[in-house]
Amino acid sequence: MSKLIWIVGAIALIAVAGCAALLARGNVEQPPYSSAALDGDFELRDYPELAVAEVTTTGERWDAVRSGFGPLAGYIFAKEREGDKIAMTAPVTQTRQDGGDWVVRFIMPSQYTLDTLPRPAGSTVRLDTLPPRRMASVKFSGVATDELIAEQETRLLAWMTARDLAPAGTPTYAYYNDPFTPGFLRRNEVLVPVAR
Repeated sequence: MSKLIWIVGAIALIAVAGCAALLARGNVEQPPYSSAALDGDFELRDYPELAVAEVTTTGERWDAVRSGFGPLAGYIFAKEREGDKIAMTAPVTQTRQDGGDWVVRFIMPSQYTLDTLPRPAGSTVRLDTLPPRRMASVKFSGVATDELIAEQETRLLAWMTARDLAPAGTPTYAYYNDPFTPGFLRRNEVLVPVAR
């Protein structure tokens, strides 16, 4: 009987966590795009110009995104600058640069432009715009380990090759959920810019 109670309790806990994750996701703005093609987990997207806050970090992928998150969170929550807080958006993105550094970005809510965003207090956080671009993407769930990301990146590049889509830059990794969301409910993506 106690085993049955444990199983029912675990199922209830998973259901509550799932509902909380879905509700939280519904309240967070995501960048707009138009879909040029949809093929299961794969999508070809056209993004408009986007305002971003970003930091450059070093180290292994997971350590780099964690060290980039802190200063960006401090910026949007007005911990080290004057002015109002900025709403959190999703995803947090991470792109490897030439030389091995990482750029970690928060995409700013759509009501902001570079002219209307509050200025960062120091030099760690930079404000920039990403130009309009076409991106190929693959969506997947799970805890975004290096192995899982590499597997999905390989799948995406094979999908692009089969459709004569040429990469125009390095992949971006996108994380939509907080670390407390169960792995099977997490949304992650690999995005690769596509040559026009």
